[in-house]
Amino acid sequence: MTQLIWLSDLHFSASGPVFGIDTHARILAAIDYINRHHATAACCVISGDLVNRGGEKDYADLARILAAMRIPVFPMVGNHDNRELLRKHFSLPADTMSGFIQYQLNVGDHSILCLDTQHEGSDAGAFCAERADWLDTALSKATRPTLIFMHHPPLRLGLPMQDRDRLQDGDAFLSRLKCHPQVAYLCCGHVHRPISGVVEGIPFSTLRSALYQAPPPQPHWTWDTFSQAKEAPQLGVLTLSGSRVTIEFNEFCPAHGGPN
Repeated sequence: MTQLIWLSDLHFSASGPVFGIDTHARILAAIDYINRHHATAACCVISGDLVNRGGEKDYADLARILAAMRIPVFPMVGNHDNRELLRKHFSLPADTMSGFIQYQLNVGDHSILCLDTQHEGSDAGAFCAERADWLDTALSKATRPTLIFMHHPPLRLGLPMQDRDRLQDGDAFLSRLKCHPQVAYLCCGHVHRPISGVVEGIPFSTLRSALYQAPPPQPHWTWDTFSQAKEAPQLGVLTLSGSRVTIEFNEFCPAHGGPN
């Protein structure tokens, strides 16, 4: 049995609060929770939007803060991220793609594929032929149950504002996955809401942000009327055992406070 910790959408800012939340204090709360309760986990995967605006100091400060975590940290790229600065300030696996931040991890009995769905200049995601070829090769070689982490969900989730910025051509992406029965789970960030389901026979989950939460779709809201939901941030605790995958969604601090 192996555990993996999942964080998403840190939106760290070195220059001050985001939506009134101290991003430094929020990350310290997550690190404290992980170090106290999950220091024996194999690693922590952060599924994109590490920073809010993508500046040099944001990445430098975030890397320094995350170094306090007692388990290895594997960052991924989201629509708010800068690939070049992420590479500069974080260590990535040696086999990471040269043009994209896409790599594979082996965790216990499972393979973990961390995908790059960034489409520069857009909040929506993309998955070009080069990235798709990498995924096909990785899946064709996979001999263990495989979890896929990605920032942009490849399907509509019933979230009108977020669905328009999902992965472009998500149906083609999902058709690619369903050809590989070893794909055991799909973990997505980006939407700042906790949603689980099954698509093309593959179970999936999204996760609350480690910083601020989007409100439910009802009552209706737009980005012009956006007001963050008064919901606590979460992290995911994945337990991997043989062909089994379970995910706990744990609140690691109050919605507007410090550590529990």
